Amino acid sequence: MKNSYSSAVFLMVLIICSIPAVAAENEDSLAQKLQNPVANLISVPIQNNWDFGIGSANAMRYTANVQPVIPFKLNDDLNLITRTIVPIIHAESPVAGGSSISGMGDIVQSFFLSPAKPTASGIIWGAGPVFLYPSASDNRLGTEKFGIGATAVLLRQQGPWTYGGLVNHIWSVTGNKQRSDVSATFLNPFLSFPTLPASRQPTV
Repeated sequence: MKNSYSSAVFLMVLIICSIPAVAAENEDSLAQKLQNPVANLISVPIQNNWDFGIGSANAMRYTANVQPVIPFKLNDDLNLITRTIVPIIHAESPVAGGSSISGMGDIVQSFFLSPAKPTASGIIWGAGPVFLYPSASDNRLGTEKFGIGATAVLLRQQGPWTYGGLVNHIWSVTGNKQRSDVSATFLNPFLSFPTLPASRQPTV
């Protein structure tokens, strides 16, 4: 009976001591997934952009890109990840005496087919189509064009580091003929290193 009690106490102490290590491992795994644009994780990052010195009035334009990322498991080897960019814009008039405008811009939606696991060399990749929707709430905030193109992402994660790049190109295929055609390339190299939570900061 005494041996059983001692074993139970030892097991309880072992479990309690292992909780911080498991939590730390989960934090590290989550941090890596948050840095991976094609991870099997639902996320809603928001990117803030400010542009200054626009036009003769030196106007400012602020854009908040709400970017929900939603993965779908197709099978054990392949995932489909959707990445939608919804721009919320406030733009001052580029000419003196004009009026500012606020609203939603054109939505860009990407579909990445991505292997569920990295390659043998640790490369993570995804590729597929990208679409431009003429969804702007005001024609001054959008292109009034529907577009289509191709997109790809390539990255590698080594320890806490994540590095790689995302690229797409969109051509307009229909829309308002009075507006300029769209032929736009987007290139986004990235390098990231997660910061430690306060509970895991090194002590001096």
